[in-house]
Amino acid sequence: MQFISWNIDSINAAVEHKSARGEMTWETLTHIASRQPDVFAIQETKLKNTGMTKKQAEAIANLFPDYELYWRSSTARSGYSGTMILSRLKPISVDYPSIGAPGDMDQEGRIITLEFENYFVSTVYTPNSGSSLVRLDDRGMWDNAYRAYIQSLDDQKPVIFSGDMNVAHEEIDLKNPKTNRHSAGFTDQEREKFSQLLKAGFTDTLRFQNPEIPSIYTWWAQISKTSKINNSGWRIDYYLVSNRIANQIANTGVIDTGARQDHAPILLEMDF
Repeated sequence: MQFISWNIDSINAAVEHKSARGEMTWETLTHIASRQPDVFAIQETKLKNTGMTKKQAEAIANLFPDYELYWRSSTARSGYSGTMILSRLKPISVDYPSIGAPGDMDQEGRIITLEFENYFVSTVYTPNSGSSLVRLDDRGMWDNAYRAYIQSLDDQKPVIFSGDMNVAHEEIDLKNPKTNRHSAGFTDQEREKFSQLLKAGFTDTLRFQNPEIPSIYTWWAQISKTSKINNSGWRIDYYLVSNRIANQIANTGVIDTGARQDHAPILLEMDF
């Protein structure tokens, strides 16, 4: 089975594709559709709390005909955050959980989980700690609550979960670790919380296949015109699976987005 996950940074920008970057986003979305993944998870949809417009819905339906579609928008702040999953298979059930996260995090549309016969598929858009780390403590509470939630799923059946997790786990996962030790996404706390998630019984699929290969990144800062050219990036998007199905990982990777900066889609293929 083929799984793809992507922080799209606005479905509307992709559908409208009126700018050069929007055009590249649309091209990437079209490429993903051509691959016909079994499950496609999207983060940062930025949809209004009423969901997609008619134009957006028609565009997605044309690209992904015969897919089941599930979306969740932020009710705390319209047009912010948001997640979506498209699936070729109809799930047994769909959950839009509240995990007991602090502040408005549970109202920001950050998690969707599909239940299938033999496993769960979940996607997450993890809160960012902020440029001055103003949300770091809340982020730590989120990480604890999220880990407990994923463990509760794993107690029932294996889990395949993905998303923009807003953390580069090890120094190998970003170009400039020394100068980013106190940056959001690479603080000791965030990295330790991710380690705790793995220790709870989960496998980082890309590192499972590529344990020591450097310069594999999924995000390049838009603020720097040369970040993509120089491959000065971060790996902050992940596919994780329950340890007991790690031996069924067939392929992992990052889908090329050419000159487009920001997030790139990630790929997981499982032998099911």
